[in-house]
Amino acid sequence: MSTKTNDPKQTAPETDPTAEDVKTDTAAPAAETEEAPAKQDGNKADKKETKKEKESKEKKETKKEIEADLAAEKDKYLLAEYDNYRRRSTREREAIYADVRCDTLKKFLPVYDSLSRALTQTPADDPARKGLEGIMNQYNSALNQLGVTAIEAVGQPFDANRHNAVMHIEDDAYGEGVVVEEFEKGFCIGDRVLRYSVVKVAN
Repeated sequence: MSTKTNDPKQTAPETDPTAEDVKTDTAAPAAETEEAPAKQDGNKADKKETKKEKESKEKKETKKEIEADLAAEKDKYLLAEYDNYRRRSTREREAIYADVRCDTLKKFLPVYDSLSRALTQTPADDPARKGLEGIMNQYNSALNQLGVTAIEAVGQPFDANRHNAVMHIEDDAYGEGVVVEEFEKGFCIGDRVLRYSVVKVAN
């Protein structure tokens, strides 16, 4: 009696592993070992990129700080320049106003001279003298309100900053360098001379 069966599992002979199977099995761990250093290189690259990003951020922050400092210094400079400009403009306006004021007042001084001569030549008993005296008083008050004062001359020591000596005399009755006569009245406004006094000085 035969013992053969038709079951293919039992009849199939066992086969040895082929060369291809061996190759595939041995190649798998090699691939795994190659992937490990690649991952390490990728981590290093990531670290380098993060360092660069940090450095770039630090550079940007320092750049912003420098730009902010420059902007603040520029604002300070502009404020200082504006303050200097404002002060300079104020001084210039004041100087222009003073010049115009002096030039205007100088044109009224010949009127004072005419009134002075008219009073000198008008007798005391002349009715017109009172009118001239009233005009002269009004004129002097107007000058005083504008800050104009007459320069003292007769009996005062000669002052080259206020007096203009056109004559000199030798007279022992007067001290040396004393103004003995005034030919034309001088005026000043503050420390500024509008017109020098024309005088005679004793040597």
